[in-house]
Amino acid sequence: MNVLIVDDEPLAREHLSDVLRTLGGYTLLEPGASHGEEALSLIENLKPDVVLLDIRLPGLDGLQVAAKLCERELPPSVVFSVAPDEFSLQALQESGVSYVLKPATAEALGAALKEAHRPNRVQLAALTRPAAQTGSGPRSHISARTRKGIELIPIDQVIYFIADHKYVTLRHEGGEVLLDEPLKALEDEFGQRFVRIHRNALVARDRIERLQRTPLGHFQLFLRGLNGDALIVSRRHVAGVRKMMQQL
Repeated sequence: MNVLIVDDEPLAREHLSDVLRTLGGYTLLEPGASHGEEALSLIENLKPDVVLLDIRLPGLDGLQVAAKLCERELPPSVVFSVAPDEFSLQALQESGVSYVLKPATAEALGAALKEAHRPNRVQLAALTRPAAQTGSGPRSHISARTRKGIELIPIDQVIYFIADHKYVTLRHEGGEVLLDEPLKALEDEFGQRFVRIHRNALVARDRIERLQRTPLGHFQLFLRGLNGDALIVSRRHVAGVRKMMQQL
């Protein structure tokens, strides 16, 4: 059985390689991959049977890589490699994905490889359920149903949320999706990372570039990633935005 290791930390790849060799019966496809785009390219060329896939990766992360593999006709099986503080054990177990906790022992890795299977989008989306449903901390990803199926968006790629009637528009680095989630619930979950600038808008704190007053007396907020576009800040939220910006 051919195994490809995907992890951005060389020491983590080396550890998994050493443990895998002790198990026997597996062929390690070296040198492995250090980021999501490289992983997809190697998977296409090397056709591994199983991918040991770190959930945290630069660029496309592990969940996004797995979601893209779901689009393929014959994807490999996946075992997620997860640090204990990245996901709750309950969420991992309830999702049904195959996983091993870092640092992996030979016993745990051997069991995970024997149970390895091809994940589906429903299982991946289960790892992105709101904190209110899981009792865990804020999500690392948000799942949205699009014409492609279930799309997973890392929260650190989200620029803003804007409510409009019954849906919320999520703007991220790669485009927009619609969410069927209340803006207030999103604020409660991600209040440490987002700030309300209007009764219907939350923006990512680390995306804020500048606050500017227009000749008509309105206030506009410019955000990194919007290519010069700006969002209106309501008068009742201007003072709070200014105070928050002083702390950035």
